[in-house]
This record gives sequence, structure tokens and C-alpha cells, in this order.
Amino acid sequence: MRKIWFFAIFIFIAANVHAQKSLLKKELLNIGGQKITAGEFLKVYNKNGTEGKDTTSLKDYLQLYINFRLKVMEAEKLKMDTVPAFIRELKGYRKQLARPYFVDESVTDSLVKEAYDRMQYDVRASHILVRVSPDASPADTLKAWKKINKIRSEIAHGLDFGAAAVKYSDDPSARDQKAIPGKRRGHRGNRGDLGYFTVFNMIYPFESAAYTTPVGSVSRPVRTRYGYHLIKVTDKKPAMGVASVEHIFVALKPGFTPADSVAKAKKIQNIYQKIKGGMPFEEAAKKYSEDRGSANNGGKLPQFTSGRIVPQFVAQIDRLKPGEISKPFQTIYGFHIIKLLSKKQPGNFAREQASLKERVARDQRAEKSKEAVLAKIKKDHDLRIYQDAKEALFQAVDSSVLAGKFKADSLPGTWNHAIMEIGKKNPKVYVQKDFARYIQQHQHEKSYQNKSVMLNHLFKQFVNGNCLHYENAHLEDFYPDFKALMDEYHDGILLFNLMDKMVWTKAMKDTTGLQNFYQAHRQKYHHGTEAKAFIFSCPKQDLNQMLAVINQYKDKQQLIKDVRKQKVGIKGMEADSGLFQKGDSRVLDSIRWKTGLSKPVPSEVENKVDVVFIQKIVPPGIMSFEQARGLVTSDYQDYLEKAWVQQLRKKYPVKVNRKVLDKLIKYQDKI
Repeated sequence: MRKIWFFAIFIFIAANVHAQKSLLKKELLNIGGQKITAGEFLKVYNKNGTEGKDTTSLKDYLQLYINFRLKVMEAEKLKMDTVPAFIRELKGYRKQLARPYFVDESVTDSLVKEAYDRMQYDVRASHILVRVSPDASPADTLKAWKKINKIRSEIAHGLDFGAAAVKYSDDPSARDQKAIPGKRRGHRGNRGDLGYFTVFNMIYPFESAAYTTPVGSVSRPVRTRYGYHLIKVTDKKPAMGVASVEHIFVALKPGFTPADSVAKAKKIQNIYQKIKGGMPFEEAAKKYSEDRGSANNGGKLPQFTSGRIVPQFVAQIDRLKPGEISKPFQTIYGFHIIKLLSKKQPGNFAREQASLKERVARDQRAEKSKEAVLAKIKKDHDLRIYQDAKEALFQAVDSSVLAGKFKADSLPGTWNHAIMEIGKKNPKVYVQKDFARYIQQHQHEKSYQNKSVMLNHLFKQFVNGNCLHYENAHLEDFYPDFKALMDEYHDGILLFNLMDKMVWTKAMKDTTGLQNFYQAHRQKYHHGTEAKAFIFSCPKQDLNQMLAVINQYKDKQQLIKDVRKQKVGIKGMEADSGLFQKGDSRVLDSIRWKTGLSKPVPSEVENKVDVVFIQKIVPPGIMSFEQARGLVTSDYQDYLEKAWVQQLRKKYPVKVNRKVLDKLIKYQDKI
């Protein structure tokens, strides 16, 4: 028996759901021949007519919706949607609204979390670089690959990493560089040591390798746009954060002698002793620091993270508390003393998330999100590459392309074989000649040494660009919510432009119509008791002087002008005037209304006082046209709009299916 009862309930629910779906498909409205289903209307109502306390009944909202559709229909009839300004505006909105569809949020979120986790640590690392350009030939790439692996093998068999960097690295900072007078400054080599850095300080592949390689270990070869790297991680510690310091610097110039070093060490110790003896740090910096850029500012440096300074600085800052001063220490540049002013550690994830998301979007790592989007597009829309057609075209393109002189039309034959195709229904097909034209247009973007590398790179760009274009062109087809949003913007812009033309601007420019409307409805525009008054304010101690000035001026409007030009000799005096009703002014509401000067009133501003001079009290009456202009304009706009809508209802007949409407109201009441 229970099974039969449950089955009956199931049948009832299924039938009810079917009936509701059937109802939503039925025609509710016919406006000038345009059919609108109950479901289409209900979707708009649920979005715009049911917002909190401002909920409008479904029947009332139907009339608002009809008026809206009539106006949009009229705008389209007037071809306002073909005006270039409208097309540009809608295109701009579409570009903004489409952006989220080309970002893989799950990838972005993981990148943001990864960046936050790395932000908690500073890494110190050394590297060896073997240069190879991103567009190098396979042979050159293989040569660089073999070289970097040979270096790694030597290090594994006992060669010191720093010595290997001096011997092999293509990064010139690894070795000492002698000064050339008039051409370059000399510097001491860093033996590959890059010091400390944190997230975003290095290009993404390098950063990832550094953060995932254990301390004391050497990474496998890492490819970046500069070439292949070996990375040795020498330290990983909690992040220093953003530091603010003052420093005193005594320089050691390139090529310094032991005697120079001793003399400079003695100088920095003498400065340190003066500070210990009570000399203010800022004064010592101004007097003794050889960094003249910061010395004049008491030695203060711009805020920095660990990636902007030498590692010895980081070590000192880690030991200090705000306000503490370090002992003298040496770097490759000379001797230093620092005073820590502040140190700001990374905040919690909620605090850092928005900033990190912005940085991720601007960083190379954002390519991972783009790659994920492209992979999805290619899979969802059945991308097909025709290798035979591609290889045939590659063979036909001659070496003139390396010099940027290739002409697509110079190819013999038609070249109309499909080279790529995307889309399951009515697919978009690109033929060989499309790619040949693409080569011609983009061959100047960068120089290449190898034709095969160049063509493969351009073909990848060609395919990816066409995939993105296909997705973008069909967003309305693939995503109903996007289509609905674009329809809203389309209709909203049309409505605004048409209302501006037919109602808002028309009412403001039609001065005769406004005057006539005012005369016909002037009894509507009443005002209460009004006071023509002047309000004065000044510091409390200047009250008597201000009262004397007010009494001196018979023309209070001239006094207003002189106060504003600061001609009355009372600093801080202010003045205003106008025709006021009850509720318009706190000051007037706090006094008894009678002509003449009021008693002083405490001002809202501390240590100031207000007084009021009432020149005239006007009894209740009808506003003048100028007084009522704002109200008249608003009412006149409403009048014009109602008259215009009546015309539209005659022009585009409106039919409402009452049976469907009644059922829809009942259906909505049940939800």
C-alpha cells in the first residue's frame, strides 16, 4: 500500500512539473506582432520586479514591462540600434562582460593561493645561465640543453657551484668586471648568487623552480625566455616582508686595496661609536653617509622587499626590532649601519587576496589560465588541424619570410585546402591561404633565424587566436546567461537614448511647453512660510566684531560678496543667503522667525557661532515659475512620457493572454 501511495505522489509531482513547464512556454504577450512567452516575462520579473521591499505585483509589473518593450520596439523601428555611437557603446560593454569567459577561475584561484603561500617565505638562490632564445632552432636548443646538463654533471661530481657560475654562466654578473673609463663602471662578480627574493620578484618558471627545490640542492635545468638555468637554493626563511630603514653608508670602490678596506672599516666604527655616544642616527647620516641620495633625508631609504637589497641587509633586518640600530656590517658595496623603522609582514589570505589576484593577472603565470581556457575551447568545439595541408604550406613558404618579405599572393596555386576547422555545427573552416595571409601580416613582429621555428610559432598564434575568436563570436550561443545580459544592455542603451530624445532633453529644451504646463498646473506648486535670510558664521572670539560688521552693512548681499572676497577683516568668517522654508536649514529651524538679527546659535563646527539676519518673511503661496522649475520639469517629463506611451500603444497593439496571466499569477504565488 505504501508503494502505491509513494507512486501516486511521484505521478502527481511529475504531472505538476510538466504543467508548469508547459505554462512557461505559452504566449503571454503580443506587442506589435512580437510574441513573448510567460517564461520570458517571468524571468525578467524575478530579476527586476522582486527586489526586497520594492517588490511589485506581477500584474503591475506587466504594465511596466509592456511600456518598456514598446519603447525598445520604437527605438528599433527608428533604427537607433544601427547608429555608430550605439554600436560602439554596446561593443565596449560586450568586451567587458566577455572577459570572465576567457579566464579559468579555478586556475586563477590556485595561482593566487600558490602566490600567497610563497609570499610567506624568502628564498636565497644562485643560478647558472646558458642562453638560448625562445625561437632558437632545434639544433641550437639541443646544444644549450647538452651544455647545461654537462655543467650539472660537473657540479654533481664535486665542482663548486659558484666556481661553475664564474666559469660557465652567460649571466655577466657572475664574474668580476673591470671598469672602462668613460664607458662602464667595474663591479665584483656575485658567483651566481642572486640574494634573497620572494614571489613575483623573478619570472614565473624560475620562481617555481626556486620554491620547489630543497635547500642545498641544485634544480634540474629550467627553461625561461632567457635560456636554461641551474638553480641552487641556499636558504629559505620566513618572509622579511616590506621594510623601512635609515642607513649610513661608507663606500668601497671597485678595485679597492686592503688598506682602503681597513680605513673604511675604521670610519664606519667611528660613526657607530658616535651614535652609541648619543648622536642622533639621522644627524650622523646627514653628516657622514656617503650615500648622498638618502643622507639629506636622514639616511631614509624607500620601502623594499628582500628582492631589492643585498642578502646582508636581509640578515640584519631579521635580527632587528623597530627602532633598533645594527652594528656595522659589510656588503660588496662597502660598510653599512642601519636603523629599522618598520617591518610589515604579509597579511592573512583574505587581506592579500584581491591584490594578489591583480598581480597574477598581470604576471606571466596568467598564461596558465589562458592555456586552460584554450584547451577547453579546443576540446568543447572539436578543433581539427589538417597536418598534410599545414606541412604542404610550410614547404611552399620560402626563406624570404625570415627577412619579412614574404607575400601570400606569390604562392603558386589556389591553396584552398582546409588547414584548421573548429565547431561542431556549422564549423568555421580556415584554409591554407588564410594562414599565408596571417604569415604576411605578422612576419615583422620579431626576427627569427630558423624558418621552421618561425612558422610553427606563427601557426600556434594563428590557431589560438582563431579559437578565441570563435568562442567570442559565439558566446551568446553557448551561454544563455551571457545572451540575456547582452540583451539587457542592448535594450537598456536603446531605452536611455530614446527617452533622452523623446522625454528628458525635450522637456528641458521646451521652455514654452514648460511655461504652459506651469500655468495650467500652478495651483499644484505651493510653498509654506518662507524667510529671505542671510546666515553668518565666525569663530566665537570674533562674534562681537562680526555683529558690528553686519550692522554696518545696509546691503546684506554686498556683505556676502565682501565676506567671500575676504574683505571684512575677520578670519574664518563665512556667509550664505537664500529663501528658506522650515526644514531647509538647521540654523533657521533653531530660532524664532522674525525680521532682523537673531541671537547667536552654536555652530556645528567646533568653536564657531552662527547668527541669522531675516530680511523678509513671505507667507504661504504659489511658487514662481523659477522657484518651481525643477518640480515642473519633472512633472512635465512624466506628462510627455505618458502621452508618448499612449501613442505607442496605438502604433503597436498590445494583446495580453488573460488565461495565461491568471495561471502565471497562481503559479508565482505558489513559489
